[in-house]
Amino acid sequence: MTAEDHISLLADIQLDISVELDHRILTLREVLELDAGSVIAMRRSAGENIDILIGGVVVAFGEIVIIENTMGVRITDFNTED
Repeated sequence: MTAEDHISLLADIQLDISVELDHRILTLREVLELDAGSVIAMRRSAGENIDILIGGVVVAFGEIVIIENTMGVRITDFNTED
């Protein structure tokens, strides 16, 4: 029996996948001062890898792509850290 055979029963389980561009901690005062059009500065630069998370755990890295009018994420690498 192959590894694929072992997990085939789990193949249709839905997973919540998140793409994290960056994160910031703001004070309540800073949040209350936000208006439409406000910009929240981030530490990452354009072109850097973004994190792909499943269940809050980084499982892969990717880059944002635009195809026609649709935004997506191209997986560039998988997280192999334990």
